This record gives sequence, C-alpha cells and structure tokens, in this order.
Amino acid sequence: MRRLALTALLALTAAPASAAPVRVEFWHAMTGVQGTVATYAREFNAAQDTYEVVPVAQGNYRELLPKLQAAAGTPKAPALVQLEFTQFPALAAAGRLTDLTRAAEALPDALQNDIYPAVWRTGQLGGRTYGLPWNVSVPVLLYNAGALKRAGLNAPETWAQLEAQSRTLATGGRRPLVAAADAWTFEANVLSRGGALVSGSAPRLNSPDAVEALTQLARMSAAGQAQPRTLNEATRAAFDFARGQNIFVLASVANWIDARKLPFFSLGVAPFPCEKEGACTVPLGGATLAVPAGTPAGEQAGALAFWQFLMQPARLANWVQTTAYVPPRRAAGPLLEDWYARNPQLKAAHAQIARAVPRPTTPDYAGWIALMEDALLKATTGKLSAKAALDEAQTRAEK
Repeated sequence: MRRLALTALLALTAAPASAAPVRVEFWHAMTGVQGTVATYAREFNAAQDTYEVVPVAQGNYRELLPKLQAAAGTPKAPALVQLEFTQFPALAAAGRLTDLTRAAEALPDALQNDIYPAVWRTGQLGGRTYGLPWNVSVPVLLYNAGALKRAGLNAPETWAQLEAQSRTLATGGRRPLVAAADAWTFEANVLSRGGALVSGSAPRLNSPDAVEALTQLARMSAAGQAQPRTLNEATRAAFDFARGQNIFVLASVANWIDARKLPFFSLGVAPFPCEKEGACTVPLGGATLAVPAGTPAGEQAGALAFWQFLMQPARLANWVQTTAYVPPRRAAGPLLEDWYARNPQLKAAHAQIARAVPRPTTPDYAGWIALMEDALLKATTGKLSAKAALDEAQTRAEK
C-alpha cells in the first residue's frame, strides 16, 4: 500500500514526459567528498529523465546555515538541503522546513523499517518528520597505535582508563589527550556516564554528570595530561597528533578518513570511552536532508526520489567506504563484510549504532552549544572551575 501511495504521489507531481527535467538544487556540506556527491547526482540524472539534481557544496555546516537563511523564501533557495542535526529543529519549529510526514508514511516498508529507529528519529520534531537520514556518524577515540604498543597498552575503554593512560604517557612534554571545546564529544562524555544535558525542553548544562565530566578534563589539563583546543585549532591539533605530541583525540568516526592520511604514525580507532556500564549511549552525529518550506511540489518529489536513490544499499555501501560514516540502514551491512574484515576497528566503532540516540531536538539547543563550548574552554584553560563554568553556561541558557 505504501509503495502504491508513493507511486501515486510521484505521478501527481512529476513533470510531463515531454517537459524539461525538474531542476532540484541540492545544497550540501560534504565539501571533502563533493566529487562523490556529484557522481551520485549524475547517476541519478542518467537513470531517469523527470528530475535533474544539481548538487552545490556550501562549505561546512556552520557556513551553510546562514546561506540558507538568506535564501529562504526566494527563488535562490534550494529544493533539498543538508542540515546538521542540531540545526534543523529551530528551522522546523519556525515553519521554514516542509513537513515530510505524509511522504515518509508513503515510503516502502522495506526501506523505512530497515532504517535504524534512532537514525530515523534524528529528523523528527514533535512526532512529525522534517528530515531524512543520510550521513550518520558516531563518536570514537582516535589514537596513536604505535605509541600505545610501545607502552604496552591497549586502547582505553573507560574514562578512568583514559586518564590513567594519559598520566603514564605524559612524558617528554607530551599532553596525551586533546581536550577540544566541542559540544558533541562533551555531550557523548556526559551520556557515557548515564547523564544528559537536556531535561524535556530545559537545559541541564550543569548537571552532576556534566560537572564530573568537565572536572576530569580540567584536572587532566592542569596536570599536563590534556591539551585544550578550540575547534578553530583543528590544523594545529592534527599536526601535534601526527608528531606524537598528542596520543588521543575524541572525534567523529568520519574523521578516520583524513586522520589515516597523517604521516609518521599508525592510526588506531576505538569505540567512545564508556564510564557507566549499562548506560553507555552515544549521541548520533551527522545531518538530515530537508526540504525548505515553499519548495514547489515537483521539486519536492524530485528531492524525495533522489533521497531514495541515495539510500539504495549498494550506494550506501559505497558511501560508507568512501566516508567511514555509519550505514543508516541494515541492508547495507552484508555488502560491507569484506570492508569490515579489512577494517575491524571500524566495524567495532560502527557497532555503537546499537546504543546510539538522537541529539536533543529542543529548538534552543543549537544556541546552548556555543555556551557549552565556551564553558569547556574556560574550565580546561583554568579560567574557571568546571562547576563555575557550567553554572555560568546554565544561567545564560535559562535567559
């Protein structure tokens, strides 16, 4: 029934066979693999003559959003846009994204039921669907495998082990852990302890688990076991990681693609450290594909058709091998067996999808991220205690 409903929807909105293809402009933030995205668009365009997808790389997520806001409601707006998970709730709540609930309900059961439930929920707000999944990541621990091997150590599995190993490895001026002022990996740190940064729609930025997590990072920084970094210092951090100044980096599994190209050392990747057994959830990272409000029906249909094309198992398997993102649907798994056999550490990292949860969909959460990152930097650089920094962030979030 759903397949028939979707077929009817496409038939109603498709352009006549004799007309020129409906142009579907797709704004994305996959600058590093824009050639791959362009290839997918060419393959889709060649497979049918109803739509023409035109991908446009718009920088990273933070650079794309203001461009979308400036184009909203004008002919320059795209038909399909890639939005980081914490960006879409505010846009959806403000009525700036198309409600795709009915279109999602018309999807074939074989597709919708195959997508991991947590992944599907990343595009939902208030029980309605505004985004469709594609690139999905999980947080991991990247590490200098050679340095650990020489020290007779295995990759740490808990935050307590990570601190103990950092203490051991902090010799010769090394500061083993990169303590980045990054809200997503801090969110993962808090979740690994069974905590949360949001309660309903209210902030809990200074929750006990958050204070515990930041206190540890501040303690390690003060002891010379961690190196505070801002997100703007990514290039410097990569250089220090490559030359062995840092040993551990908390990052997205998708960062493995670039990190393995760094010279001078052997890269290891492990699941994100867990601190509270049985409660170790991880927050999903990545983005959702959304349709801006006001997009003509024909372009909406083209956007949905292209998304289904991207979600075909063989294409997803290619996408995962190209980017190291987690496959969002189960059917891609068997097609990755050989690749996982060659990359068992990535298989273990991807397996975290079984205990993953969506990021908070509170529309205000995107604004709280900057407050958290400011608190992280103040605490790890010794300007404020962890509790004082998070109390300050909480007070500002409540205003």
